[in-house]
Amino acid sequence: MRTRGMLLGVFALALPLAAVAVTRNAAAVGQQALPAGADDAVARLNASPRHGEWVTVRSGTDSIRAWVVHPERSDAAPVVLVVHEIFGLSNWVRAVADQLAAEGFIAIAPDLLTMQNVPQTESGEADPQQARQVIGTIPRETVNRYLTAVAGYGMGLPSARRSYGIVGFCWGGTTSFEHAIAAPDLDAAVVYYGGLQDPARVTAIQAPVLGNYGGADNRVNATIPAAEQAMQAAGKRYEPHIYDGAGHGFLRQQTNEANQTATRQAWPRTVAFFKQHLGG
Repeated sequence: MRTRGMLLGVFALALPLAAVAVTRNAAAVGQQALPAGADDAVARLNASPRHGEWVTVRSGTDSIRAWVVHPERSDAAPVVLVVHEIFGLSNWVRAVADQLAAEGFIAIAPDLLTMQNVPQTESGEADPQQARQVIGTIPRETVNRYLTAVAGYGMGLPSARRSYGIVGFCWGGTTSFEHAIAAPDLDAAVVYYGGLQDPARVTAIQAPVLGNYGGADNRVNATIPAAEQAMQAAGKRYEPHIYDGAGHGFLRQQTNEANQTATRQAWPRTVAFFKQHLGG
């Protein structure tokens, strides 16, 4: 039989163990609030409780394939387009879409190589080398037509609000900036380490633009001053953030401390930006 003193001793030992468990659980929840890196994207997709599905969206005489992830919420959700890198629609980009859905958005990642017949790898991704060769041949107008069609599809869902944003990475970041120029109905754009091709055209932009850049990525960062000057002169909102020491593609390559720190700063900023301009 345990005495009162023995029970108190067991209780005293249990408190630190419980505290450790709570701390570990809190750390796990905090990590899950960030997108997966490339190495754990598939595992995160497989473990997601959210509903994701492939859809086909018509755009003129073309069709575009897209990955749609629905949030778990009781009211209508805003839409966010997720634009892939130069390598095509990867499992990592689909995992980013899943994380946006975890934040309450209907996230749609279009496969902008759908009509290009790029072969796929065993993991279901576009062959990266062939994707790089093909993607630059797609006219800018065609890309924006696809994105507009996918946005219309998303906002036409019964569970959606009539508002949408766009976020893209590298080639997709540049594409997000370009879509802001081409789409007057866009409500918010987020650019991850993508450049602005033609600063003179920013007068057409209606949506606010958030930029996230790695501090060790001067190839892209050298384009920021011209973009900032043009946006300011045109009275447009452009909010660039540079994260010290982080490299190009830091959100995907969370393999060092600088890239991890940049991810921990840039992603909450991205989510807050979308919630401010699209609604929570």
